[in-house]
Amino acid sequence: MKVKEMMDKNFVFVSPEDTIVDVSIRLENAKRFTTPVVDNEMKLIGWITTFDITKGFRENKKLIKEVMSPKDDIKYLHENDPARLAVIETSKSRLVSIPVLDENDAVKGVIRAFEIVDTLSSLYEVKVSKLYEAMHKQLKGVTWDELMDAAAIVTTRVTGKKTKAKDYEERIKNSTFGEAIWTTGGLESFFVGLIAVGELVIARKVGKARK
Repeated sequence: MKVKEMMDKNFVFVSPEDTIVDVSIRLENAKRFTTPVVDNEMKLIGWITTFDITKGFRENKKLIKEVMSPKDDIKYLHENDPARLAVIETSKSRLVSIPVLDENDAVKGVIRAFEIVDTLSSLYEVKVSKLYEAMHKQLKGVTWDELMDAAAIVTTRVTGKKTKAKDYEERIKNSTFGEAIWTTGGLESFFVGLIAVGELVIARKVGKARK
């Protein structure tokens, strides 16, 4: 997934010559706390927040250019960057939103923290069976039954409880990615288990071919 697939394309933007009063009204009406400041070609030249506006009112400033943060002080992404960079930057810098630029540095959208949360939430609702189906497509020559057998063996090893392939298959049809992460003790543990399944099913396949 790329940044452009997560960003808000219907974003609010302002000019450096706009008045603080006008921008405060626009942000209030749009229910936004931040917005990019652009020139006539939509090139990013600054960033404004409601905190900047509040400070501007307090200091009797008139124009956005008097209170905005310049581009050099702004975190931004490009539309073809991996979406994971948006998650990392938002978390690391504790940002509410980040402007997204094209190859000419024109603003094409804005990534907001709530959009990241929304995207991650939707991923958490993906059925575990879908992840196994994707794995199955990549494991050429491996049948679905062989994959489920390997998954049942790995699960038995990890939990200490005998698990049958059919029971495991039924379980992953009804459980989500998010539930699986909680059950296995975290994202890392879940994917370690998934990798172990892949390694085992391949080893068993190679073993059979040698007989």
